[in-house]
Amino acid sequence: MLMGGKGSKKSTTTALNMIYRLLKYKNSNLLVVRAYMNTHRDSTFAQLLWAQEMLGVSDLFKNTVSPMEITLKNTGQKIIFRGFDDVMKLASATVPKGSLNFVWIEEAFELAREEDFDTLDLSVPRGKTDGNLFKQTTLTFNPWSESHWLKKRFFDTKRNNVSVYKTNYLINEFLDPTDLAVFEKMKTENRRRYEVAGLGHWGIIGGLVFENWEEKEFVVPDNEEHLYKNYFGLDYGYTNDPTAFVAFRASYEKKIIYVFDEFYKKKMLNSEIANEIIRRGYKKERIRADCAEPKSNDELKRLGIVRIAPSLKGRDSILSGIAKLNEYKIYVHPSCKNMINELSSYVYDEKVRENGYIMPKDSNNHLCDALRYAVCDVAPSRDNIIRQKSNYSETILKGGPAG
Repeated sequence: MLMGGKGSKKSTTTALNMIYRLLKYKNSNLLVVRAYMNTHRDSTFAQLLWAQEMLGVSDLFKNTVSPMEITLKNTGQKIIFRGFDDVMKLASATVPKGSLNFVWIEEAFELAREEDFDTLDLSVPRGKTDGNLFKQTTLTFNPWSESHWLKKRFFDTKRNNVSVYKTNYLINEFLDPTDLAVFEKMKTENRRRYEVAGLGHWGIIGGLVFENWEEKEFVVPDNEEHLYKNYFGLDYGYTNDPTAFVAFRASYEKKIIYVFDEFYKKKMLNSEIANEIIRRGYKKERIRADCAEPKSNDELKRLGIVRIAPSLKGRDSILSGIAKLNEYKIYVHPSCKNMINELSSYVYDEKVRENGYIMPKDSNNHLCDALRYAVCDVAPSRDNIIRQKSNYSETILKGGPAG
């Protein structure tokens, strides 16, 4: 485990180490994994090419983009690349010679689901190792949120077969004075961000989209039941992304949301989605689903989910939906593990802006999107509306202002 802040040479050190290992250990091979396959080219692949240059061994390797792999010419040892967005290819990763005994998971914080890591961990490293070979998985990441499953699994519980290292920008010899000045400015202007992004401590920085939530078992008090209604959201996925369904209770007056149910699965046909909604007893409920999938919405209606409704899209709908959710305190039942994982890892991407605003990263956000679709329906309770109308009528009768 190698954690640290930005500019802490986690990736550069690991890339150097991996190139060195392949040269040192004959018959060893490396699998490099990220959440999404298409992110390798400008990150891990580029880092490994840089490491070859730094070590002066570029002429010993053949580097190809299609397929994306790196081969040690004289032995045939390979570095192969995969993404968690294609689990079948990930689970079937093999090499023609030697053992697939080294694994590097870059930006491990992007893995919202611990189950995805378990899928990989049960599959690789694999193969019999001979001589001085050994098996090892290396995870590199920024510790943005202490709620992430990585902390609970690898840091809160000591394991004999896990070594943990932490680094930061202060020991990165590759940074120049301009780079260092960025961190010094952060140190004085945003101390909380500096502790996490600079020094690599666990925490939650301004990059996390939602900080207004907690995992908690809950029961709505009897005397407040009338203030709450049930709401439902659905975000479609298939091959690369999961279909994500969320159910929650919310009170406009109390500004509280209780997330109590979910399902989250890849490669679900619309018939399977409908059957799952019916099985859980939500057939007659109003469900807000992604308006970008009108064909799927129409098919769910034909399959009996008659109150399916498209999400409301408009100018800045993502940011306005996030802003509305941030007005609420969100409690997530411990059984909703995927919702917890997403809320722990859904972050802003400082490289992406629309109309001058920083946008959230388009990953680890499927249940969050479903939650955002449905929150638009949260409105004042019936009792509150009647009370407001009564107060309004009373004001008019007394000769008060009408507007």
